[in-house]
Amino acid sequence: MSNFYEERTTMIAARDLQEFVPFGRDHCKHHPNALNLQLRQLQPASELWSSDGAAGLVGSLQEVTIHEKQKESWQLRKGVSEIGEDVDYDEELYVAGNMVIWSKGSKSQALAVYKAFTVDSPVQQALWCDFIISQDKSEKAYSSNEVEKCICILQSSCINMHSIEGKDYIASLPFQVANVWPTKYGLLFERSASSHEVPPGSPREPLPTMFSMLHPLDEITPLVCKSGSLFGSSRVQYVVDHAMKIVFLNTDPSIVMTYDAVQNVHSVWTLRRVKSEEENVVLKFSEQGGTPQNVATSSSLTAHLRSLSKGDSPVTSPFQNYSSIHSQSRSTSSPSLHSRSPSISNMAALSRAHSPALGVHSFSGVQRFNISSHNQSPKRHSISHSPNSNSNGSFLAPETEPIVPELCIDHLWTETITNIREKNSQASKVFITSDLCGQKFLCFLVESQLQLRCVKFQESNDKTQLIFGSVTNIPAKDAAPVEKIDTMLVLEGSGNLVLYTGVVRVGKVFIPGLPAPSLTMSNTMPRPSTPLDGVSTPKPLSKLLGSLDEVVLLSPVPELRDSSKLHDSLYNEDCTFQQLGTYIHSIRDPVHNRVTLELSNGSMVRITIPEIATSELVQTCLQAIKFILPKEIAVQMLVKWYNVHSAPGGPSYHSEWNLFVTCLMNMMGYNTDRLAWTRNFDFEGSLSPVIAPKKARPSETGSDDDWEYLLNSDYHQNVESHLLNRSLCLSPSEASQMKDEDFSQNLSLDSSTLLFTHIPAIFFVLHLVYEELKLNTLMGEGICSLVELLVQLARDLKLGPYVDHYYRDYPTLVRTTGQVCTIDPGQTGFMHHPSFFTSEPPSIYQWVSSCLKGEGMPPYPYLPGICERSRLVVLSIALYILGDESLVSDESSQYLTRITIAPQKLQVEQEENRFSFRHSTSVSSLAERLVVWMTNVGFTLRDLETLPFGIALPIRDAIYHCREQPASDWPEAVCLLIGRQDLSKQACEGNLPKGKSSVTQVLSSDVPSGTETEEEDDGMNDMNHEVMSLIWSEDLRVQDVRRLLQSAHPVRVNVVQYPELSDHEFIEEKENRLLQLCQRTMALPVGRGMFTLFSYHPVPTEPLPIPKLNLTGRAPPRNTTVDLNSGNIDVPPNMTSWASFHNGVAAGLKIAPASQIDSAWIVYNKPKHAELANEYAGFLMALGLNGHLTKLATLNIHDYLTKGHEMTSIGLLLGVSAAKLGTMDMSITRLLSIHIPALLPPTSTELDVPHNVQVAAVVGIGLVYQGTAHRHTAEVLLAEIGRPPGPEMEYCTDRESYSLAAGLALGMVCLGHGSNLIGMSDLNVPEQLYQYMVGGHRRFQTGMHREKHKSPSYQIKEGDTINVDVTCPGATLALAMIYLKTNNRSIADWLRAPDTMYLLDFVKPEFLLLRTLARCLILWDDILPNSKWVDSNVPQVVQIEYFLSEMLGTRSVFGFWNTRNYTYWLSIPHLKL
Repeated sequence: MSNFYEERTTMIAARDLQEFVPFGRDHCKHHPNALNLQLRQLQPASELWSSDGAAGLVGSLQEVTIHEKQKESWQLRKGVSEIGEDVDYDEELYVAGNMVIWSKGSKSQALAVYKAFTVDSPVQQALWCDFIISQDKSEKAYSSNEVEKCICILQSSCINMHSIEGKDYIASLPFQVANVWPTKYGLLFERSASSHEVPPGSPREPLPTMFSMLHPLDEITPLVCKSGSLFGSSRVQYVVDHAMKIVFLNTDPSIVMTYDAVQNVHSVWTLRRVKSEEENVVLKFSEQGGTPQNVATSSSLTAHLRSLSKGDSPVTSPFQNYSSIHSQSRSTSSPSLHSRSPSISNMAALSRAHSPALGVHSFSGVQRFNISSHNQSPKRHSISHSPNSNSNGSFLAPETEPIVPELCIDHLWTETITNIREKNSQASKVFITSDLCGQKFLCFLVESQLQLRCVKFQESNDKTQLIFGSVTNIPAKDAAPVEKIDTMLVLEGSGNLVLYTGVVRVGKVFIPGLPAPSLTMSNTMPRPSTPLDGVSTPKPLSKLLGSLDEVVLLSPVPELRDSSKLHDSLYNEDCTFQQLGTYIHSIRDPVHNRVTLELSNGSMVRITIPEIATSELVQTCLQAIKFILPKEIAVQMLVKWYNVHSAPGGPSYHSEWNLFVTCLMNMMGYNTDRLAWTRNFDFEGSLSPVIAPKKARPSETGSDDDWEYLLNSDYHQNVESHLLNRSLCLSPSEASQMKDEDFSQNLSLDSSTLLFTHIPAIFFVLHLVYEELKLNTLMGEGICSLVELLVQLARDLKLGPYVDHYYRDYPTLVRTTGQVCTIDPGQTGFMHHPSFFTSEPPSIYQWVSSCLKGEGMPPYPYLPGICERSRLVVLSIALYILGDESLVSDESSQYLTRITIAPQKLQVEQEENRFSFRHSTSVSSLAERLVVWMTNVGFTLRDLETLPFGIALPIRDAIYHCREQPASDWPEAVCLLIGRQDLSKQACEGNLPKGKSSVTQVLSSDVPSGTETEEEDDGMNDMNHEVMSLIWSEDLRVQDVRRLLQSAHPVRVNVVQYPELSDHEFIEEKENRLLQLCQRTMALPVGRGMFTLFSYHPVPTEPLPIPKLNLTGRAPPRNTTVDLNSGNIDVPPNMTSWASFHNGVAAGLKIAPASQIDSAWIVYNKPKHAELANEYAGFLMALGLNGHLTKLATLNIHDYLTKGHEMTSIGLLLGVSAAKLGTMDMSITRLLSIHIPALLPPTSTELDVPHNVQVAAVVGIGLVYQGTAHRHTAEVLLAEIGRPPGPEMEYCTDRESYSLAAGLALGMVCLGHGSNLIGMSDLNVPEQLYQYMVGGHRRFQTGMHREKHKSPSYQIKEGDTINVDVTCPGATLALAMIYLKTNNRSIADWLRAPDTMYLLDFVKPEFLLLRTLARCLILWDDILPNSKWVDSNVPQVVQIEYFLSEMLGTRSVFGFWNTRNYTYWLSIPHLKL
């Protein structure tokens, strides 16, 4: 039992055992193609013959097979997303019959079909292959957009290629293919060898056996071989040896492994592009002219191919016939023998414009290799054997062009030829694996000798070739690589599954749920009379050993969910499996760290090999230690750790660190059982659950162990060592003192352990990992765990500065006193102190702080590939703070020291090199360089968020500068880093083909007007949707706004007809509802004008499209029209006048200021129909707001004004005034003065000017003289605010609008001048406006128009007082605009709301609103964005009334309280606000 336990402890437990069945197998049963055979069987033979002719009969006979089960095959690979990133699932390519199923799924097996293909003939092989689209023939690494990912399906006579973008290619095969391989450059074909093929004569060379095709639209070209010393002198020739077969091909590195069946040896070749000199050799080019020398005769290959294509080949052909069913019944879809598929001819011209296949005749590419007739139809046969078709005829004219090879294999290595070599020693499986230290091995399995031969290889110093070492033989029946953990699984002949890393044995693999073949029993059991189930259909795991359950085992396969039963039944029963034969038959489909085990009964299970570590902290520490140790010791260390970590019942994620610390310290020589802080590690369960004792029943009363557990807990130790504990003079408990006394004796280290001599180097790299983790805010818990290990090592190595450094970082975790393990002074000399070890601890925080202060600091040490954050921070600080731009291009930076294993010679200059604080360029350029450089090294926003804030502050500052001024040519990653996702999407759009937007614009403009949809004439179809999609890319708000602002469609009038409503009343109800909805419709142009502002550049030959203002409705469910013109309800007169005016304004505001328009175009837009005159009036006003109305000729202005159309005059006057804003233009002033009687001389002729036109002219005067404080204009406007009504009907109608316009105009003339109205002190403007606002006696009218106002009005009796209902709004707004933002308290107090209920009754609510608004405009700086400021503008009396109404639960108390009650409530102290 002890031997068994020792073997058990070195076992590695596989995980995630699941039954495996290829997903494509089940999918093929339900695929539509499976019905074809059944339908043919149901159809009578006569119908088959009559419907399809001979093809039907031949096709039906071809589908009849002797074997009932179809031949199937599949392959798995690690999932690859469409953008090229690795994803954590498997992809399966399943082949059966004529079908190929490509499926994707989870870690265990595929779960969903991605693509399914059905071809005409049985599939011989299917594979993934990446073709290079670029025509560049260099050996560079191509980006993802230069590679076309395809599925290749090999049939007997053609190969189908389907790209993931949806492109389909079909290439005819001029020879029978034995095998096809995916390469780095394209496809590699092996021509099928035939015993009937006879060399056609001594002068001719044999045909090549290997060919390549770099793209589906390229020709198939022969492969060139450059042999080395194996064949004597180095020579270049085609691959013509039929004995050389490819057994393995790899893409990275690009190598090919072949097997020579004659010499029985394997060789390795590098696959590369052919060089020009090698091209010349095989094509026999002359060195002088560079042209072929009599190609038709000297080039034996080309001549031989020509003669064979003419029909000179032997009668017996090794090629499979192209069946009649393909050439007749499926002639439209099947590929032709002498041309590529017609469906891709245009694609060839587009995708491969320089393809060599395009320069020759369509059949030339195939006939070059067409070495036998294909038993074609008699007509085609007679053509190919025509006596006129000789080598000089026109039929073979395209054949004169030679075949240019594309790829070449260059010899690298051949295994040693031994005297004893079996005939059939070809490798059945070949793969490349690497050990835990990165050393690569080429492994090939020779099944006949049960050997796995491993060849170590590495790149040369100049990275140009591979150097192969010696061969190591490992006894094996099967093997497969486990790429993720750099190991390989080996199936030994005894049936054991063993894990190797390189050629070093790691341990046996224990599979829960499967019996171990190495176990034997003491008493012999009878052999079962029935063999194992030979079923081909999968069974559940509990039934995989169904026969063994009844005959041999009591409980051989427990359920997977109960692991305790598994161990008991598996190891405590005396039974054997050795008699029943090897249980695991083979290993296949390795992906990541998952493999499939094929069992001897035909079933398959898929297992997962555990990773090296699951904790990020443990992974980082292992990488650092592995980097610093010699490779041999590093492998031994990792193997020991992997055995401990991956043992059955291993640790959980949380206890993995404790297990790592224990394992590492044991390998350093520590006795972790006696060390205080490691003795009490909790591993959350026994490491050996097989012999784990039963748990004792917990005691309800407790015991002394509970108290000891609390004293040994981390919480107690943290509180005990806390600074507050010492300041309060709290003494530790007695138990802990006794504990310290028990462990006060010194412990010594064992110097014979594996890592004893490397303790200083391991400590230093772990310290660098500690500094690296400090730069990640998510690794706080990991730092606390690591600092305990570092403190113990620092104390034992007597490194006081390091202990002090850790104590300053974590004073609560690091105890001032602790257990010290002494190191024998005699053994200290055996410790290896590396040259990079420093007595002072490197600190990234201190380094950054010194840089910010401008102090000198030595270069910071870092581990390449591990401490990347430290490197990033150091270089970013050096670039942005110190201004050193050379480090972006120079790898060897003076600010970093690269830690290496070999002792490095530190130059004195480098040690003494101190950098100074300097700024060589501007901050913006440094910020741009920093952001671009950080993006190039893979730095993202997520990394920035996990950096400590102080460290990330310079980087955030650089991002802030770049965000304000981004460059237009930055890639998408830079835009994402600086937070400009709008620019990142624009960068993505920039990758699209040029001219896409212009093409769509041309197409949209070419659409005839008769086919335009209703959505296109809503006035918003000229928006730049591409820009708006960049600004608002996350939702559909633009479409919603457009839908809400459209006014061209009828509105929906949804009214329910109740039973008591008659039809007439129901119609009136719908029209009333429509009248309400029309108010919203008529307001929509204002919003549309803001939405479409400056979005349109008009065409000079086309009028401006003005959207229709539709005031009709549609009533569901019959969608009947509802109109306001039926006369059933009263509609306000001229309701649509101003709505149409604003609709024209919105249409005119679309025109951009930079548009090229002239007076002729403005007149050209004049409508022909009178009902559109209001919209055109608004259009003229919009042109003035845009500044375009200044181009309108004076003659045209006179023409518009003399027409007498009121709305046109209003729009024109406002437009020309806005266009001349603040200019005091005299021509515009004269134009406006004609329409204002107050600006005309008293003796002038009275003109009949409409009142609304006068109002527009007054506002226009304010616009033209805005901000000028012109005295005469201000005086006139001040008098016009209080203009009294004249005799008869003069100035008696709509006085309020005129007074308000005069007030607004006065405010614009004196805008913001306040009390600095120079030359107008005698006018007393503020006092006069205050009088207009609050009322009083009317002043005597002065000026030239005083005679007009002597006669009183006969209709309106106002007396001598001012009518504040007319003058108050204009005066209030004028006062607000004159004192805008002046913060004049005295003027603002005039506008304060009354503070008593009595005075409030004298002010209209609308006037009170204007006063409050005006006061806030004057006290501009007092405006605050909070509710307190809002409440300060509410009178106190109103606040009290509101409070009382809320308290008493009444809606309002105005009018219900007399003065006495009000005074009582006001006297209450707590009610005073």
